[in-house]
Amino acid sequence: MQPLIAALAELLDGASVRTPTPAQLQDSTEIRGIAARADAWVMPSSTAEVARVLAWCNEHGVAVTARGGGTGFAGGAVPLDGGVVLSLERMNRVRALEPLCWRMCVEAGLTTAHVRRLARENGLLFPPDPGAGEQSQIGGNIATNAGGPHAFKYGVTGAWVSGLEAVLAGGEVITLGGAITKDVAGYDLRSLLIGSEGTLAIITAAWLRLIPAPEAALPVVGLFGDSAAGVGAVERVIGSGLAVATLEYLDAPTVAIAAQGFPGKLPGGGGFMVIAEADGSAPEAARLADEVAQALREDASVVLEPRERADVEALWRWRDGVSLAVSARLGGKVSEDIVVPFERLGEAVAATLAIGARHELQACSWGHAGDGNLHATFLVAPGDAEALARAQAATEELFSLAIAFGGSVSGEHGLGWVKRGQLARQWDPAALDLHDGVKALFDPRGILNPGKKLSRA
Repeated sequence: MQPLIAALAELLDGASVRTPTPAQLQDSTEIRGIAARADAWVMPSSTAEVARVLAWCNEHGVAVTARGGGTGFAGGAVPLDGGVVLSLERMNRVRALEPLCWRMCVEAGLTTAHVRRLARENGLLFPPDPGAGEQSQIGGNIATNAGGPHAFKYGVTGAWVSGLEAVLAGGEVITLGGAITKDVAGYDLRSLLIGSEGTLAIITAAWLRLIPAPEAALPVVGLFGDSAAGVGAVERVIGSGLAVATLEYLDAPTVAIAAQGFPGKLPGGGGFMVIAEADGSAPEAARLADEVAQALREDASVVLEPRERADVEALWRWRDGVSLAVSARLGGKVSEDIVVPFERLGEAVAATLAIGARHELQACSWGHAGDGNLHATFLVAPGDAEALARAQAATEELFSLAIAFGGSVSGEHGLGWVKRGQLARQWDPAALDLHDGVKALFDPRGILNPGKKLSRA
């Protein structure tokens, strides 16, 4: 038995410590060839066990990479230089479920889908809906401040977190906020941990806010001849004050790739797709859906309005699978989640295709139109090192584009490893110093997720 595994096994039961498999060290950035390496895989079952592991690792200078469902797109949960992978998979208990108070407290390892099902079974809604809901875990979603289609109306994950339990690098357990809706008693350390990607502390549990589930949620799909017409429709929906829950887009190459799986037959004449959803009481949703359909029809070649529950669910399953369909085209992709002001979405969509052409790569984009959040993507075959290098150069252009447009290098995936140093493109030097100072204060020995979320390269 390796010395590190033997030492950790003394802190936990032996079944909770093992040598990791290669598959356990990767996430959705696997095609990028990140050289992952770890010496031990640890599965604590309680906050006390997390604290014991962190205290020991901090004392001995051993790196700790926290891991949830391993569905990230920035390499944030990929260990780089050995040490311990701390998996939260066994910390999946519901500590409190209080539907009459519109809240629950859950441990970090509970999946997103489980949280949403619990809410729905009690007539409530937990709005955040990032992809891979059956695999992604609530702790990872908080650590990356994950978004999703419904973030347009309801906000990203952090907006629904009222309290956190976390373990600091030295093993100290802290609680921030709780079963309350207002708290300005000190600096907002809760929000500081949200989106910190496991670099400041390990989140072990969270209080989540819920709301009554809308009575109806009615999607409206518009197909347009080109991106100019589609983006114009997006701007018309927003400018008309139509408070839709989602406002998604797929550009022409994405529509072409994913069309075969569209529920029912996808009508021709569509080079750009917009998906909106109207929710609320049945009358409110119906009225809003009609207004959205009218706004889309001004330039759309086709407007679809599925109303049967099975059809609605099939539409969203298809939308959730778009990323997989794009990956399957050549076997892999390099995709970045840049953000621009929504009124510049059309320019960014066109620029993504132009960047791809310059680098001789198939390119496409889709994402959250209302948020100006593009999943700008370049297709790459596994093992094609030369194409991967061109894709990496293309992403550098994407980041420059986002900043030039007044946007951000990341909307919901975080910096992780693949975007290390990119924060320097958009923050002033003094702000970068504060960023680095926060890391040094929380984790003076640098054991938590080293090499990730670096402000400077």
